[in-house]
Amino acid sequence: MTTKALIDAAVLNSTTTGSKGLADRLFALWFNRLVYAQIWEDPLSDLAALQLKEGAHILTISSGGCNSLAYLSANPGAVHAVDLNAAHLATLDIKRTALRHLPSYDDALAFLGNADASENAARYEKWIAPHLSEDTRDYWEGRDLLGRKRYRYFTDHFYRHGLLGNFIGFSHSLVRLLGGNLGKVAQATSLEEQQAAFDKYVAPIFDNALIRFLSNRPAVLYSLGIPPSQFDAIRRDAEGGMSANFRERMRRLACDWPIQENCFAMQAFARRYDTNVQSSLPLYLQREHYESIHSQIDQLHLHHTTLTDFLHDQPHHSLDAYLFLDAQDWMDQAQITALWEEVTRTAATGARVVFRTGGTTSPLERMLPAKLLAAWRTDTEQNRHLHATDRSAIYGGMHLYERV
Repeated sequence: MTTKALIDAAVLNSTTTGSKGLADRLFALWFNRLVYAQIWEDPLSDLAALQLKEGAHILTISSGGCNSLAYLSANPGAVHAVDLNAAHLATLDIKRTALRHLPSYDDALAFLGNADASENAARYEKWIAPHLSEDTRDYWEGRDLLGRKRYRYFTDHFYRHGLLGNFIGFSHSLVRLLGGNLGKVAQATSLEEQQAAFDKYVAPIFDNALIRFLSNRPAVLYSLGIPPSQFDAIRRDAEGGMSANFRERMRRLACDWPIQENCFAMQAFARRYDTNVQSSLPLYLQREHYESIHSQIDQLHLHHTTLTDFLHDQPHHSLDAYLFLDAQDWMDQAQITALWEEVTRTAATGARVVFRTGGTTSPLERMLPAKLLAAWRTDTEQNRHLHATDRSAIYGGMHLYERV
């Protein structure tokens, strides 16, 4: 199936009625392109939750691909990366191929970390392009709306591209226009300075009438990958209004961790990684993990399909870990039930499932049939702790379920 068909099938479901119908269709149209150059779920939190054993078989959603590569550091038997969006799979494939075929860690860091050097075009042409799948090569050598071949994004700050990268750039410009400055957080040298910069240059912006207005418009947030159903879930939990809710999530991102130890904050506030500081990089780009990930790269498998369709073809009790990002926020009751029937069938003893939600609560307790839910256990307090460790800070909840 095409990306458009897969996204339409995922987004347009039994809840696509009334005024929400048009919003769902607009989101499906908008999402049919590169959204995430970098994934926005923290793999450190994932790995802490999953407690993977060597040889584990993992199913994850690809998104920007960073986490699929990070899981290779745990020496799995297989990582299956599934996505509805072919652009995300092409992004994971170019990252995987760069790590496998570029001649050194420094070359990989220049291509995937800085992602802005003119020499990266030659790196792509010599070391990467010959090893890409036909679909991936067609994507990166295709042209965008401005007529640029997409692989040249890696000579022009790759992470500033895609819908989210463009949205972050627009946000920086808008905040400056309104008298604030997101970049000031990136200039801080301590948590105290980060808090002070946030309080002075960022927090007041959320009281601006224009920001309050935009915060209540679902279409404005499509570039964050937030569909109408997820927007509604966030709004239900947004005490004090959407603008106040977004301010608190931005505060966590800006102030709860040193920015030089948070790759998500680096992209949000500095719009780059600091490749001179290893802790500011995503796990898969850190030197200490390079050899283990490089040696395990063939254990990564890409699939352009839905989670449920992928699982339908897997044997009983064959998977140890599942990472669903926030995909269930898109699903109606029938879709979630069909997914968890396959999860329960394919789960090995002790298998674990991790996912995020835009709101604070898991949808499973209210949407899964009791018999299915009884096969799994979760701990609300542990989930709150896991959520507090997620450096991306953009979600309302992180949830871990373990097979009984």
